[in-house]
Amino acid sequence: MAPRSSQPATGAPAYWDEACGELMRADRVMRRLIPEYGKARLQSRGDAFQTLARSIVGQQISVSAAQSVWERLQALVGAVRPERLLVHDAQSLRQAGLSQRKAEYLTDLATRFEQRLVHPRQWHEMPDEAIIEELVAIRGIGRWTAEMFLMFHLMRPDVLPLDDLGLRKGISQCYFSGEAVSRSELREVASAWEPWRSVGTWYIWRSLDPIPVEY
Repeated sequence: MAPRSSQPATGAPAYWDEACGELMRADRVMRRLIPEYGKARLQSRGDAFQTLARSIVGQQISVSAAQSVWERLQALVGAVRPERLLVHDAQSLRQAGLSQRKAEYLTDLATRFEQRLVHPRQWHEMPDEAIIEELVAIRGIGRWTAEMFLMFHLMRPDVLPLDDLGLRKGISQCYFSGEAVSRSELREVASAWEPWRSVGTWYIWRSLDPIPVEY
């Protein structure tokens, strides 16, 4: 069985090869998909605050637009850290191209980190749902964003983001010949991936886009 949690670290998770072997034995689609993508792996950036800040900046805009805003934010505040963001009010942060709402979200995120209302040093020991509960209390972070954080920062091996449109589309194409799938059908397919549903999800994303997903 997979461990409940993984220590956050930059790079690929140590469990990846083991997970791929078990997925290929358990699931016919994984048996086809996994060999197609060679040595590609899920990757972590290794910084909790910046991972969450990037997720807020990138909401509802293209990847290239998000990168442009992020670079302008860096030019405005320097290293994107809680203490540096809090020097600027929301109106000032809008100079980087942020909407008023996103500027307020980043301020709330920075405040919670600075006042230690979130507990990043404890997250590697906490169960997934406890971390999700802590994160969704931050303005601008919903369950999907929290699940992406579990996968891409903490590298939790068994996250299933049921509300992810890419996962739903990929399962539809790979398992149901393009027909719409219900949440119960999605869960049923993914049950064969346990305890490696994060890995299965990542390969389903790859079936839609050859460029690896990163957050």
